[in-house]
Amino acid sequence: MVNDWLKDAKSRYDVIVIGSGLGGLTCANMLARNGYSVLLLEQHHKLGGLATWFKRKGGHIFDISLHGFPIGMVKTCRKYWSSEIAGMIVQLKGIRFDNPQFSLTTTFDKEDFTRILKERFKVQSENIDSFFNTAREMNFYDDQTMTTRELFERFFPGRDDIVRLLMEPITYANGSTLDDPAITYGIVFSNFMSKGVYTVRGGTDRFIGKMEAELVKNGVDIRTNCLAERITVKDQRVSGVIVNGKMIECKAVVSNGNLKSTVHKLVGQQHFSRGFVEESKNVRLNNSSCQVYLGIKKGERIDCVGDLLFTSTAEKFDSEKLLGKDITSRTFSIYYPETRPGSDMYAIVSSTNANYEDWANLSDEQYRSSKEGLIESTIDALEKYVPGVRAKIDYAQAATPKTFQRYTLHECGASFGTKFEGLKISMGLPKEVRGLFHTGSVGIIMSGWLGAANHGVIVSNNVDEYFRS
Repeated sequence: MVNDWLKDAKSRYDVIVIGSGLGGLTCANMLARNGYSVLLLEQHHKLGGLATWFKRKGGHIFDISLHGFPIGMVKTCRKYWSSEIAGMIVQLKGIRFDNPQFSLTTTFDKEDFTRILKERFKVQSENIDSFFNTAREMNFYDDQTMTTRELFERFFPGRDDIVRLLMEPITYANGSTLDDPAITYGIVFSNFMSKGVYTVRGGTDRFIGKMEAELVKNGVDIRTNCLAERITVKDQRVSGVIVNGKMIECKAVVSNGNLKSTVHKLVGQQHFSRGFVEESKNVRLNNSSCQVYLGIKKGERIDCVGDLLFTSTAEKFDSEKLLGKDITSRTFSIYYPETRPGSDMYAIVSSTNANYEDWANLSDEQYRSSKEGLIESTIDALEKYVPGVRAKIDYAQAATPKTFQRYTLHECGASFGTKFEGLKISMGLPKEVRGLFHTGSVGIIMSGWLGAANHGVIVSNNVDEYFRS
């Protein structure tokens, strides 16, 4: 018997939110709090988007997202979710860098980075303060033509070692490169520099579970296994969504999906002006990721080697090498038992930035072989930091950009959404089609847990303003 995932769903809602990434979840929660009837559609069987997890035999639980976000997530969760959810967020204090240019451990905040830049890299205090102030004061209304490369050259000319220290973690966090607008770097970096890097104690499964309970309490109608096939438009205004073959009417739609898919597939080019369509075609997708999940046998233990390890064998920071299939740089996220209170299990997740094209056109045999090679080379690299770890691993699996495309339906598995020019298109949707909004990962700075949640709040306010007008 086929399940009817839309059983007892209403025929009409005020708002339909498509996709349950953190932006979509937060937007749905805020709109429901404001008294609107909200239908939340998720094509997967779990909520969370890339903020998700999976379980395997032997008690293994793996969190997909690289768990490292700014302290602002505490305030965001407390204000827009609940104090209980905010209370799950704790600081990571052991952030390690190891590469041919330097090896160090930091708490990854302004005070410690200032110390490192002065003592280790011999930078004058005035220069350090000026850099931090410039990054902190960046906003959307300033000149956005300066690139991150030009920003670094202005304050640290010829210092590729400092560029590596300051840039490499942010590239892992949101996919940005030296040639992207400096604002896409400055805002994210400044958020981290306030008070370091934070994660969820208890795991993503409990975190998203508490969000789901909050949504239900506030009246959101949550429907998983429900694929939004098309957003319908009448007289240049959204009229509903066709989901699992069924038409459900609404006054507004919020897409938490990929921006280009929203415009060209869910809505359709015929509903937008020609100039808008052409501009949207020129929006570049941001890159994707590969991950390797390593489960440590029950009863085994590993010594504390830090919480996040930014490792590289490349001589210098290189955006293209970070994306290359011949991997030189990895970030290891170490999950100790205290990450999941009550558990005695360890898990390690290795993350690398990646190009979809390097994986998309492989034959099945080549794809399997490449994934196996990725796993083996990752374990080899990990042995340097956790000697003997290979003998302690009893589960190993890899994900590629194709994996992320399969589970999220993002074009080319783009983990980080679109490049910065996508933000203008995203914000311009309601002017083209009334009642159409977007809270997906766009403009790089909206990537990551904090950016996604805050963007969801912004869009919920825009929807509320639309209704009131």
